[in-house]
Amino acid sequence: MSNAPSYTNRDPRDYGLAEWFNPERALLNFARVLLNPLVYALEGAVGGAQRRWRRERRRRLVGRSYDMALELARVLPRGTRVLDVGCGSGYIAHHLSALLGARVSGIDVRRSVDAPIDYAAFDGAHFPAPDESFDAVLLCYVLHHAQDQPAFLREVRRVLRRGGLVVIYEDIPEAAWDSAACRAHDRAWRARTGPCTFRLWGGWQQLFDSSGFELLSVRRLSRWRNFTHPVRRGLYVLRASDSRRHAV
Repeated sequence: MSNAPSYTNRDPRDYGLAEWFNPERALLNFARVLLNPLVYALEGAVGGAQRRWRRERRRRLVGRSYDMALELARVLPRGTRVLDVGCGSGYIAHHLSALLGARVSGIDVRRSVDAPIDYAAFDGAHFPAPDESFDAVLLCYVLHHAQDQPAFLREVRRVLRRGGLVVIYEDIPEAAWDSAACRAHDRAWRARTGPCTFRLWGGWQQLFDSSGFELLSVRRLSRWRNFTHPVRRGLYVLRASDSRRHAV
């Protein structure tokens, strides 16, 4: 009779071969071989879409800023020394500087800006600029963020030279749709800048008059200038009166 061992149990795991033969691990490895290329392809597609979206957002931001700079350059004389209050990314100031052939400075509550401009951060109330140091001041959708609008306009007058211009873009809650958009904007920004104060056409003009500014022109702008924030807009051009009594 043969002395060879008899293997009556055919399960290889009973003979110390579990590490070598593991059906679950084999299936998992096989699934990885099949699925990893799909996972990598999906990750690459998502990453590529995110990069394209960021580039598109940047392109649209720069493009809108250039369009606004062109609009402003039609209002402001060439060589005008301008302060852009609440300049955001800084691209409006950057483009406007080239169009006017003069340095355009920007201030905002953020630490830095994206565009290469003359920039300074401020506290949202007091402008870091000497008295009568600018020919024009821009407030592009900024005044509704001011917690004390009359005091904010006094700062505008302080840094303006006599007869200087103020160009103001503002949201106008003219209809129910506009009011809803303004409320949504307020909720989005309240934690960062405090509650927003929006006014109707007459309310803004009354504020400008009481702050010592002469209204030179006003334009109604389309709600669809920015599809992400469709609200009625107004473009005001003001001139500081010769009297400085309101600046005190």
